[in-house]
Amino acid sequence: MKKEFEQISIKPGFMKHNGGLLFRNISETEYQFKTTITENHLNAAGITHGGFIAAVVDAGAGTAAHRAASNSPCVTISLELKFISAVKINQELIGTTKIQKKTKSMVFLTCELRASDKIVATASGVWKILRLPGAGPGG
Repeated sequence: MKKEFEQISIKPGFMKHNGGLLFRNISETEYQFKTTITENHLNAAGITHGGFIAAVVDAGAGTAAHRAASNSPCVTISLELKFISAVKINQELIGTTKIQKKTKSMVFLTCELRASDKIVATASGVWKILRLPGAGPGG
């Protein structure tokens, strides 16, 4: 593993409000992200809310797409999630994202989310690379 985790939830918004997300590059095609579950992430059953898990995967995998696309903005086109096991308070969630394919306009990836060496969720998704007016190649 090449780099230490860095806080990517710097600007005000959903992820910063909900505890933030740490992220690191492993290679050009593999990335990791993590967060720790707190009381406000729990549902009425006392386990992590599925919507929060989905948001963490979307933010972490979306950041991986952004980095894989030379830091161009990316938006989620599709995200398929499979919930495998429950997550409890104080557990650390660690997601590993692998870029499966990148074209000029799309990033295709898979993601596995773990807590305490158990698979919590798996995902696959497609992100659209936005080419903003006035931006040069790659951005």
